[in-house]
Amino acid sequence: MSSSKESSSTERSELQVRTLLGEITQLSKRDITPEEFHAEFLRWVTAALGAVGGGLWTLERGTLSLSYQINFKELQLKENEVDKHARLLTRLLNSSENGTLLPPHSGTEGDNDVGNPTGHLLIFCPIRTELEVVGLVEIIHRPDAPINIQKNFVQFLAQTCKLATDYYKNRQLRHFSERQNLWVLLEDFTRTIHENLDPRLTAYTIANEGRRLIGCDRVSIALRRGNSCPIMAVSGQDTINKRATIVRLQGKVAGVVLKAGEPMWYAGSTSDFPPQIEHAVEKYVDESHSKMIAVFPLFHRKKEHEKEEEKEKKKYRKPLRPFGVLIVEQLTDSQITEQIRKRVDIVAEHASSALGNALEHRSIFLLPIWKLLGKSTQLLVGEALPKTIAVTIAVLIVLGCLLFLPWNFMMHSDGTLEPTSRVRIYSPIDAEIKMLFVEHGSRVLGPTETHRGTKLLELHSPELEAQGIQLQGEEREVLEDLVSLNQRLHDRSRQLSDFDLADLAGQISKSQIRLNTVRDKLDIFEVYQKPNLFITSPMDGVVISGDVRRRLTERLPLSRMSYVLEIADLDGDWQLELLVPESRMGYIMDQKRRQDALGEPLRVEFRLVSQPSVKHFGTVKEIYDRAEVRTDSGSASAMSSSINSVSIKVALDDLGAITDLRPGSECTARILCGKRPLGYVLFYELIIYFQKNILFRWF
Repeated sequence: MSSSKESSSTERSELQVRTLLGEITQLSKRDITPEEFHAEFLRWVTAALGAVGGGLWTLERGTLSLSYQINFKELQLKENEVDKHARLLTRLLNSSENGTLLPPHSGTEGDNDVGNPTGHLLIFCPIRTELEVVGLVEIIHRPDAPINIQKNFVQFLAQTCKLATDYYKNRQLRHFSERQNLWVLLEDFTRTIHENLDPRLTAYTIANEGRRLIGCDRVSIALRRGNSCPIMAVSGQDTINKRATIVRLQGKVAGVVLKAGEPMWYAGSTSDFPPQIEHAVEKYVDESHSKMIAVFPLFHRKKEHEKEEEKEKKKYRKPLRPFGVLIVEQLTDSQITEQIRKRVDIVAEHASSALGNALEHRSIFLLPIWKLLGKSTQLLVGEALPKTIAVTIAVLIVLGCLLFLPWNFMMHSDGTLEPTSRVRIYSPIDAEIKMLFVEHGSRVLGPTETHRGTKLLELHSPELEAQGIQLQGEEREVLEDLVSLNQRLHDRSRQLSDFDLADLAGQISKSQIRLNTVRDKLDIFEVYQKPNLFITSPMDGVVISGDVRRRLTERLPLSRMSYVLEIADLDGDWQLELLVPESRMGYIMDQKRRQDALGEPLRVEFRLVSQPSVKHFGTVKEIYDRAEVRTDSGSASAMSSSINSVSIKVALDDLGAITDLRPGSECTARILCGKRPLGYVLFYELIIYFQKNILFRWF
């Protein structure tokens, strides 16, 4: 019976050990922090061994430190025993053994000062990986444990420490993977931000790539401009509304940190900040709701090759002012981890270098010219030299032609083809068209000794008719007054005194004078004003206006001296009417004076819009002495409505060569003004503009 009980007890113990080892195995595979692992691991081990307590020592930078302990005060080390215990830990840490058991008040072989100074049984086992010694596990056990079980304690602890080694191996692999990813991100970040020397593009690259490297919610870049520090780039945004409240408040935070010249970390509290920074940060946080803010000033990079003497001299100079700031924000988490601190430091350092180089590059005087000169040197070496020589020769030939090759210099102008004899008829009064007697293309006759000319149209003027009716009424009124006065004068039934007779005679005389005056007005009205209601042709010709019928149909009113229609002699001579801009008249007048001195006319060639393939010629016969802006509907050129121009009349050489003679036919003319270099002919307008707007104004 006793043997069966021992076997069942042994099986239960083995099952508990296997279960415990399985739990520790699962614990070693979890991605937890070393502090959490140490606590769980030590609790499982001390519970499995039934120990009084224990401690887990870790090696950090060559020094052992107690990472976690359970009832470690049970050791009850005296002051003179602390150093001995520490030397024991160091000796066992460097030992090659996998487990060590020290009885109470014992020492190691070869060194009496190194041993177990306590009254407890101590069990040690180091935790090692292939690369390093991680730490040491120390178990405090009761001294009365049987010797055969003590060996099992050492074996169990060694086995669990191997499982702990798996945790550190997995952690090292994850650490190496994270470092590898970090190096890849850092390499991409540094390569990308140094690709461009434009400060604005560099700032946007740092903001977007820096956010990816740090793993934060938002990164912003602000650059100093005088005493302010406006935001230049924000991660994830192509443009920035600089008038937005959040952008202005963020710029104020950047400005106060820029003046301080020291990094600022905000994680929910501003109690340690100076008043200026505290006020700016609180206003910005109220608007942006950021949980964590890091603001790093950016300085120009220091040159590593400076001599020691120069560095000593710079100690006494004023400290360098930062040229901008890097702003890192978290919107949901206020925790500032060591990883975030390191990555922000890295991004700030590389941002200072890249942005500083970009700003320094932009500040170079006449930078585009130096770049062009630098690139031009590549054209004089290697395979590019023959091509450069060929292109240079071609350019010299073109310049020679532009400067020395004579070419016909012509002034271009638009114009119309018109009959030489034509008359434009205007309305003599304010009226409406009552009746139209002619149409477009109707032939009309001018006045003769017996005929006033063909009647063109009749006008209707209410004012003129009212004036005639008024004069006729005045005439009837005066006549009635005269009849009444004469009846009174010759009425024999009434005896009138001499005074009354004299008075009647005076009234009759007055009325007669009024009658004569009214009749004179009527004569003037009938002879000079009433005929204005009928417009007759002043010459023989053809009506060439086409919109008179529309005016009659739409009953459009005519004001005094407004254009009505036009009559022209199509069978007579024709001429070209040009309106030349005043800016071109100088060349034309100079050439005309030269031609007059030679006794030759000024030549003109032109093409009709209706026959662009046929070239016609003529000579200038008249140039108006006045330049004016012609805005009336009958202007010869549409360009005259906005440009001060001079009218030029051109006589045609061969009228019979023009098969389609229509008044107002548009044409494009060129007036020959001698010969000039080809370059001047092509670019004379640019030369005139330069002389007028630059040379004349500034010199």
